[in-house]
This record gives sequence, C-alpha cells and structure tokens, in this order.
Amino acid sequence: RIAGSQHSVLVISPRSMMRLLLCTLLALVASSQAFVAPAVQSRSVTIARAHSTMTVLVVNGKKINAPAGSNLGKAVAKGGLKPNYSCKKGDCGSCTLSVGGTRIKACVGKVPPEPKLKSLQEKGLVVR
Repeated sequence: RIAGSQHSVLVISPRSMMRLLLCTLLALVASSQAFVAPAVQSRSVTIARAHSTMTVLVVNGKKINAPAGSNLGKAVAKGGLKPNYSCKKGDCGSCTLSVGGTRIKACVGKVPPEPKLKSLQEKGLVVR
C-alpha cells in the first residue's frame, strides 16, 4: 500500500526486477522521508512512513506523545488545550504557545524534536 493513498503496488517478476523497482521507489520517496519494504508473503511492495521520533508534551498536566514535526495545534488539542486562532497564518501571534520555554505559533508551528537531555525526554516538554 502507498502511504496516504488507496493504491497498492503488486510486483510479479524476478528478483533483479524487484530490486530495480525497490531502488527506484526508494529514490522517489526519499525526499518525503518514507521507505519501501517488501512484504514477505504477498510479494507486494509497501510504502510506509519512516520511523519518526516521538516528543513527549505535557499539556495541562497530561503527557502526550506527538510525532516530531507534526502540527503543534493538533497535538496540543489532544491534551485538551485549544489555542486561540485569529489569522491561522502565523501573522497575528494570538495562538503563540510556550513549548519547553520556546515560543511557537500553534497554527503554523511544528512539534519540536525530542530533547537530547534524558530528564526532559522522560518528563516531557511543558506546553503553556
């Protein structure tokens, strides 16, 4: 299955053709941080999202795991925090949140990558 789509790719050919197709697909999806892996039983090629790191956010005392780089507004909404939006383009700043001490506009901002400090990885980044 192709990620984000309802299309599937079925490969019925010799190994060398499968390798060529696999390399070609890898080159095509490398820019979108996806990978291609052959499915063992069905001999189909599956495109899936690459393993992304999860960032722990603490919203209203509740820990939330959010993929790094995902939409910050949607991630904090899972914790019950609904940022105020006016322009939804990042111009007005009404949706600005403090994430681990850094101010980020929720409408256009992304969830930051997992912190390097182990204590922050375990406790999470506080969102205010």
